[in-house]
Parts: sequence; structure tokens; C-alpha cells
Amino acid sequence: MTLTPQEAYQATNKHYELPAELFAIYLDRRLKYSSGLYTDEHTDLDQAQTNKLHFVARQLGLRGGERLLDIGCGWGSLILFMAQEYGCHATGVTPSRPQADYIRARAEETGVTDLITLRPGSFTEVEVAGQFDAVTMLGSIVHMPNRTEVLRKVHGLLRRNGSLYLSESCFRDHATYREFSRRPGTTHVTEAIFGFADMVPVSVLVEAVESAGFSLTGLTDLTAHYHRTIEQWEQRVQEQRERVEQVAPGMGEPLIRYLRTANAGWGYTTKHYALSALKSRMGPTEAP
Repeated sequence: MTLTPQEAYQATNKHYELPAELFAIYLDRRLKYSSGLYTDEHTDLDQAQTNKLHFVARQLGLRGGERLLDIGCGWGSLILFMAQEYGCHATGVTPSRPQADYIRARAEETGVTDLITLRPGSFTEVEVAGQFDAVTMLGSIVHMPNRTEVLRKVHGLLRRNGSLYLSESCFRDHATYREFSRRPGTTHVTEAIFGFADMVPVSVLVEAVESAGFSLTGLTDLTAHYHRTIEQWEQRVQEQRERVEQVAPGMGEPLIRYLRTANAGWGYTTKHYALSALKSRMGPTEAP
């Protein structure tokens, strides 16, 4: 499915306009909607997501007080955490008004309102002012058709030697992408659930990151961690199926199908990677 950035934004936003109460049923207490990080067999979902947020901070080299931009900030788990734990001045971009309202309420409850800034809308269109020390994109670039253009905008918003953390689900190679990207199970996830998502091979993401002017500093395979994360999400949905239907009528079956389809592919057709990079040189559109 070929969409313009605006069409992709409008299609995808339908999923993120669903009520926070739905996501609270199956996500962790912070409503973090991406892979956790498990240290052993006893790690529960809340701890796994806390581990992951500290991992992101380490990958970015955060020491405290940095200016951080999170593109596709979801329900604010990352920006609220970085503000509370690291004293970061965190800006979040979200296409969803319910998410923005939820984040504002949580920031006030936790006493970090002065550290949180929100930019509602699509990142391709929203104006973000200033220079940042770090940028994060956890599962958001999959919803953006023009990856290199987006990353060039990110590059321009970072200070020299600023850091980028990007994590994304990918098909494992080009042949697998061609074979599986248009199958019914895949399109149920990418179109019926998310509106628009394109799980390109990781090599495509690496090329986009480097074409935007970044220097790649790390690549971490988080596939097994995402598999376990989604197992726990599905278990929670199954245990509270009636509650899911109360909060979002008709979502029970599509949600379980989405989670099962996603988990069936890990390691076979799909992978989940974390990329880190630095703005250690000028971008292709910047003057020295």
C-alpha cells in the first residue's frame, strides 16, 4: 500500500486514538507499547519495561539534564521516565490527542510538568524548535513512508555529536519481505490494526540512517525480548477479554489475532532491532 505521509498519518492515528483504558489492560503500568528487556526467567513485564528504558538511556549516553526528543511518544512512558529518572527536558511528538491529554495528566501527577513538552501531530509536518542532545524513535518509523526524509529532519534537530536511538520490527531479509509482506496475516497487522506500517529489512533502515548523515554506533537484536513481551500482552488480553470488549467493543478478536500473528513470525520471518547512531558529521544538506 503506497500512501503519502499525510495519508499514512491519518490511517495510523486511528489505532492510537483508542482509549488508554484498552492499553492499560495488556501493557505495563507505564503503558509502554514496545519491547521490554528481560534479564532472566523471573522478570515480569513491568520490570522488563523499566530495564528497557534504562537500556535506551545507556545507548543514548544520557548522564542527566539532556534535551531529548521522542518521535511517536505513545502514552509518554519514555519521556516521563527520562524526566523523572534522568532530569531530561523531554519533548514528545504524538499524532493522538488522547495520548497528549494522558501525558499531560501523568506529568502533573508525577511533578515533571516543567520538564515535558508536547508537539501534537505528524512529525513530518509538526514544527519542533531548538537543538536536541538525543532523539528516540521506538517503533514509529515503521509508520512513516519516507524514512530517509524523516531521518534527515531528525539529523537537523540534533546538536553535533547528538545521539539517535531507533528500534523497529523488520522482515529478516529482502526475499522474506517480498514473500510475506502482502500475506493476509501481515496486512491484518500493518493495515487493519495500524492503518499503515512497512516492516522493511534492517538493511533498509541502516541505509536510511547513514544516508541521513548519521554514523551507526550499534545494532542490538531484541527479537527474543519482543517475543516474550507480546506473550505477556496476549496473556493479559486473554485473561480480561470481557473487559477489552467493554472498553473497545469488537477489538477482542482483532487484538488477539494481531498479537499471535506478530509472535508467530519472530526469528522466522521477522526480527526486532535497536539501532544507535551519532551525528558525528554534517548531513547531506548542511553547510560546514
